[in-house]
Order: sequence, then C-alpha cells, then structure tokens
Amino acid sequence: MTPCVLVTGAHGCIGAWVVRELVERGERVVLLDQGGDPQRLLLLLDADRVAALDRVEADVADLDAVEALLDSRSVSHVIHLAALQVPFCRADPVLGARVNVVGTVNVFEAARRRAGRIEMIVYASSIAAYDAVEAGGGAEMSGTPGTIYGVYKRANEGTAQVYHQDHGVASVGLRPHTVFGPGRDQGLTSSPTTAMLAAAAGRSYRIGYGGVSQFQYAPDVARAFVQAAFCGHRGATVHNLAGEAVAMEAVVEAIEAAAPQSRGMIDHARVELPFPGRVDATSLGEVVGAVAETPFAEAVSDAVTRFRGLIADGRIPAERVEQLLA
Repeated sequence: MTPCVLVTGAHGCIGAWVVRELVERGERVVLLDQGGDPQRLLLLLDADRVAALDRVEADVADLDAVEALLDSRSVSHVIHLAALQVPFCRADPVLGARVNVVGTVNVFEAARRRAGRIEMIVYASSIAAYDAVEAGGGAEMSGTPGTIYGVYKRANEGTAQVYHQDHGVASVGLRPHTVFGPGRDQGLTSSPTTAMLAAAAGRSYRIGYGGVSQFQYAPDVARAFVQAAFCGHRGATVHNLAGEAVAMEAVVEAIEAAAPQSRGMIDHARVELPFPGRVDATSLGEVVGAVAETPFAEAVSDAVTRFRGLIADGRIPAERVEQLLA
C-alpha cells in the first residue's frame, strides 16, 4: 500500500513546512486543520499547488472526525502538530487542554484502533515540557513546567508512553525549542522571526526577550519530523531537536549581517524565558539518523531573503507586515 501521511495542524508554521517537505518528496499527504485559511502554506507553495492539496477542515478534538479521516484516506503515518501556542493556552486553558491534550489522545486512540495500518505517529512536544528554570538552569523533568502549555506537552509525552506500553502504538515525539523562519508568526518564541521580517521590510523592532535559546530553522525542523515518520522505530521515544544555542545579542547581529540597512533598528528585551537555553539532541540521531541542519547565520540570511521576496510579490502585503509588527 502506498503510504499516506496525515498532517494535523497543517496550517501552522511547522505544519506548512512539513507539508512542503512531503510534497517535494512526492509523498501522498492529507491535511487536517480547523482553520480554513492556508496563508502559511501560500508562503511556501504556489497557489496552484496549495489548491491541489487534499485539505480537510476538522477538529482534532473530535474523535469521530479523526477516525473518519484516517479511514477515508487509508492513512498509514501521522505527523501530529495540531496545538494552541503558549499565549492562547494561557488565555483559555480549557480550550488549550481540549486541543492539545484531548486532541493528542484522540490521535493515539484512533491509531490504536487501526494497529494493523497506522505505522507511526510523530508528534510535537516542546522544550516547554521541561521544568521551569531560572536563568542558566539546566533541563530537568522532576518538577513542574513554567507554563500550562508545557504541562499539556508533558502530558502528551506520557500519553505516548502509555499507548506504547499498553497497546504497542509506535511514536516519536520531538521537542522544538525556538523555531524560526517564514510562517512563524505566533507563539512565545516567534519574535525573533518577526525581527527578521522587520529587517526585510526596513522597519525597527524589539524582540520581546533575551538570553540564550536553541534556534532551529523551520525547513530543518520539517525535515526532522518527516524523517522520523519514516524511520521505522517501533518504540515510544521523545527527543530534543538539534540547533545552535545562540544569545539574543548574536541573533540581532546575524539579522543585521543579513540586512545591513537594519543596523541599529533591531534590539531585544533582557527578560529570559523559563525554559532551558540549550538541550542535548544526541538521541534523535540515534533513532532517525542524521538530520541536515542549516548553519544559523546562513538560515537567518535565507529567512530574510525569503521575507524580502514574499513582501515584493505581495504574499506578505503591507497591512500584514503592520499587523505582525504591532
């Protein structure tokens, strides 16, 4: 049977890049998202290719809808990315739990009921699943995450473990840290990407936090998710994504190098996030193999260049730039 990959949350940043990666690989793919606007997909694929995609509007928290989609498309692999980001979970924790926790349980339960056909679930956890830390603290799992979003992500990791223990459902969880690149316009760590957009547009911008973060370019992240989906692993494991640990001062320098006209126009706040600044990603390669990673400065330059092109051809119109920079 020809593999078919279901991507939940396909209209999000990572989702859009994952869809692009799958399309470029020639894989059969079906998209699930509750939102009907494919704006991020249109940043990465031309309108005709987006129109040709098999897109289904459904709620991942609706088990019947998830099961119907798995059956109607004969899905064999799931890349589960549907989730509400930190600010939205903070604003509406009940809705956040419904999407982030119940939605994930639904994916695993639907796969359990189709054990003979669903080969792999790859799902997005997060660096936020680690314990809250003070500046410079390490990555621990013995306490409590610093956000309700992180609590939900840790619950999802536990769900995956139990579904493997009790039912043999295979999964790989990946913990992104600071994903950046076109399409990253929401979430607690999205402001470095907004700064890159600002530089491309010749505008000033202040990144909302500082400290050290592990930066991961969105196309590299997508490649890791797709590689994990086809790695053949039969257990239930969770891995940090690789990436360069970069101080925010160096992020600003890289943006200025990519857009010299922005020098002096980009700065950052000094507050640090309650997440580990860097984590070890060695175990990921041991399970899925080496994942190609774009050097940070090169990735920033590519992102700024992409933003210039997207602004020039109208795919990011002036009013959208204003909205994102507000």
